[in-house]
Amino acid sequence: MRRPLIAGNWKMYKTITETRHLVSELVPGLQAVNGVEKAICPPFTALLAASALLEGTDIRLGAQNMHWESSGAYTGEISPMMLAELCHYVIIGHSERRTYFGETDETVNLKIRAALKQSLTPIFCVGETLRENEAGRTAEVVSRQVREGLKGVDLMLSGDFETELVIAYEPVWAIGTGKAATSEGANMVIKDIIRPALAEQYGVDLAQAVRVLYGGSVKAENAHEFFHAPDIDGALVGGASLKSADFIRIVQAAAKG
Repeated sequence: MRRPLIAGNWKMYKTITETRHLVSELVPGLQAVNGVEKAICPPFTALLAASALLEGTDIRLGAQNMHWESSGAYTGEISPMMLAELCHYVIIGHSERRTYFGETDETVNLKIRAALKQSLTPIFCVGETLRENEAGRTAEVVSRQVREGLKGVDLMLSGDFETELVIAYEPVWAIGTGKAATSEGANMVIKDIIRPALAEQYGVDLAQAVRVLYGGSVKAENAHEFFHAPDIDGALVGGASLKSADFIRIVQAAAKG
């Protein structure tokens, strides 16, 4: 059984002061939910403040991005070594990074390799645009992103049948638009495209062990629909993760399955 994971991507929201307030609201409600792994991914500036408030809880901390080099003359960048002192997860290849900042399958691959070397668990994002979806290219695009993003990446199953990688399927046309995919459609992409692409490289057992989240306008109102689908192992939540009551309700929905 794959343990559900709900990760909140705060994007470019929340100051340090606002982060302390939101985390303080989140902790009691999230701690009360069992059987679900919880994580929040604040902006870089707020990671230290969030880390202090999460100490002693079972809530994981993640970052939203990183550079693939461990150090160097890369003004404005954050290295995996810097994140490893604070974070368990790091989001890699989010569609907004690909769209606005020129990230490619090649740079995503470099980042995944670098994250794993520092024992960070990548939340590796894949997904097609609306144009690609309407052109019937979902399988082509998503399978390519999986293959190229994981090229040369060694993954292993642990004794408890977990891997050091999480994938998030986020159809680009459903991010920040309020238009979510159907649970059936998202489950189909994961079951028939993402897991087979993983199986080609790592075998069926590992492909079945990797947790694959859904990302794209997940709300408290529609969360249960997605979590009821057998191949969806949780969610990468955007806007709803900025509201404590909504995020807690989404985590509670994941616990119910």
